[in-house]
Amino acid sequence: MIIAVNTRLLIHDRLEGIGRFTAETLKIITREHPEHQFVFIFDRKFSDEFVFSQNVRPVIAYPPARHPVLWYWFFEHALPRELNKCKADLFLSPDGWLSLKTGVKSLPVIHDLNFLHYPHFIPFTVRRYYAYFFPRFVSRASRIATVSEYTAHDISSTFGFPKDKIDVVYNGATGFMPVNREQKAHVQLQYAGGNPYYVSVGLIHPRKNLTNLFRAYERFRRMLHGNVKLLVVGARKWWTDDMQKAYDQCSYHNDIVFTGRVSDEELIKITASAIGLIYVSYFEGFGIPVLEAMNSDVPVICSSVSALPEVGGDAVLYTDPANPEAIAEAMLKLYKDESLRDELISKSRVQREKFSWEKSAHLLWQSIEKCTER
Repeated sequence: MIIAVNTRLLIHDRLEGIGRFTAETLKIITREHPEHQFVFIFDRKFSDEFVFSQNVRPVIAYPPARHPVLWYWFFEHALPRELNKCKADLFLSPDGWLSLKTGVKSLPVIHDLNFLHYPHFIPFTVRRYYAYFFPRFVSRASRIATVSEYTAHDISSTFGFPKDKIDVVYNGATGFMPVNREQKAHVQLQYAGGNPYYVSVGLIHPRKNLTNLFRAYERFRRMLHGNVKLLVVGARKWWTDDMQKAYDQCSYHNDIVFTGRVSDEELIKITASAIGLIYVSYFEGFGIPVLEAMNSDVPVICSSVSALPEVGGDAVLYTDPANPEAIAEAMLKLYKDESLRDELISKSRVQREKFSWEKSAHLLWQSIEKCTER
């Protein structure tokens, strides 16, 4: 069988959530199935690190697809040519985007429908592209894989796609583990002047709710009467006027540390050295940082909405993302209550066993097999 794969998000040193899903699952699948040929379709020069095994043949289909006009050209012109050229039996698209101009069986992995629920967080041209093409991608799909039961239900109810043709393929976490006291002290000194800190991880984007996090941090510090920093880890994708206003109005904004994007090795250390992860996003199809923190024996405060309760189970402290006071109270409660922190860590050791990239790869391969059944 020849399986063509959209690998445009496999970019050296720039693996975000979907890119990470793509890399980790395909690394396992390609090595475990040497009897099949995999054609990885990149949209730019690729790194050899992503040619995971001898049965992977990389090709480049220009142009680099990073803008609505170029998206259209890549998926509706360049991609169909490559699918025809390699005589693909299946097109696997880990970022959910398909081509409407091919008859090849297609399996998209749709990670969430945030563009429908929070369209105002997306630039106008991008929003229009999503609104037009994604319903058509869903109609074109032979089956669909997604990363949570929440999103599976969302896809089915929104687009009327049969629920029995949607496969849930959870995410995993890579390399995250606890660190010892000496390592924690070193990281706290490096990033927080030797102070304890809460950490927020993710692309800086309105959906991640930094505006209310800054407001909550202000309240938390006023109630605490102590110096606990807030580390914000992630690339600044969209910085809004509301974020700037909330940041400026926070009396403790000098104690908010923006690290920017960090290496995987640094992120593992930063996460494991925090007193807790704060993940108060408005909407998530999964929420990988929650799982990463649980693997690090770091307690989690997260939103009680979308797919996050599915990931956190009974092992995290939930809060209302729209309520800064509730977020602040959760921060104070977790910081002061050592027994609560220990309880959440203990529960997270059980909850995290439900997720691994090995399980993800196995489930994705099952979806591939179902899609290619005659």
